[in-house]
Amino acid sequence: MTALNIAVAGASGRMGRMLIEAILNADDLKLAGALDTPSSPAIGTDAGLFLGRTTGVIIESDLAKGLAQADVLIDFTRPEGTLKHLEYCAAHGVKVVIGTTGFEAEGKAAIAEFARKTAIMAAPNMSVGVNVTLKLLELAAKNFSHGYDIEIIEAHHRHKVDAPSGTALKMGEVIADALGKKLDDVAVYAREGVTGERDPSSIGFATVRGGDIIGDHTVLFAGIGERIEISHKSSSRVSYAMGSLRAARFLADKATGLYDMQDVLGFK
Repeated sequence: MTALNIAVAGASGRMGRMLIEAILNADDLKLAGALDTPSSPAIGTDAGLFLGRTTGVIIESDLAKGLAQADVLIDFTRPEGTLKHLEYCAAHGVKVVIGTTGFEAEGKAAIAEFARKTAIMAAPNMSVGVNVTLKLLELAAKNFSHGYDIEIIEAHHRHKVDAPSGTALKMGEVIADALGKKLDDVAVYAREGVTGERDPSSIGFATVRGGDIIGDHTVLFAGIGERIEISHKSSSRVSYAMGSLRAARFLADKATGLYDMQDVLGFK
C-alpha cells in the first residue's frame, strides 16, 4: 500500500511535534514536509531533531519547498497563517486538515471557497472523544429543551489566544441547532455587575485560562431538583494528533469539499 504523504504546519510547536511523532510512528503515513514561520530557529533543521531522529525532511518557511511532496497538510497554527497555507494548497491540489481555531466569519467563508478547489477537513477539535461528546450533547439538548439552563465552561492553558475555545463554541452551536436556534441569538459570553435574572433561552459561556491545562470542557444542564453535566477533559495532545491522522486518511480519496470530524466518524 502506498503511504499517504503528510506535511505539518507549525512543525516546531507543541502540536506540530506531536503530529510529527505520530506520523513517524504510523505504518501507512509518511512525513513529507514541515513548515514554520521564517523567524523560527527551527528553520533549516531536520523535522525529527527533537526526537533525536533523522527524517530527511527539513523544516521550511517556503510553501513550495515544504509542500512539494505532500498529499495532505495538517495545520494547527493561527487563522492568518492557515488561510495563507490554504490559498497555496487550493492552487496546487494539496488537501488540508485544519485544527486551527479563532476564525472570523470572513475566514470561515474563505475556507468554504477554497474547499471548491481541494478537499478540506476543518474542526475545532480533532479528538474522537470530543466529537462523540458532541453527539451526546445533541441528544441531551433535545431532551432538556425546557426547564433546564445551559452553561458551557471551558479551561485551557495560559498561552491560548482565543476565547471561548473553538470547541466550546462548537458545543454551543450543536446545542443551539438541536433546539432550533442560532447560537449568535442566544449566546451570553460575559456577565458582570447587576445582570438581572438569567434569560432561560440563553446559552452561557465561562472561560478559564491558566497553567498548562490542555483542554477541559463541561456543559451543564441545570434544572429544578437535578443537574446534568457532560464533560470531556484532555490530559494530552495525543488525542488531537491521532484524530488528525484519521482525518487525513479520510481525505485520501476526496478531491474537493468541506468536511468535519462528524463526517470522518460517520455520524452524518
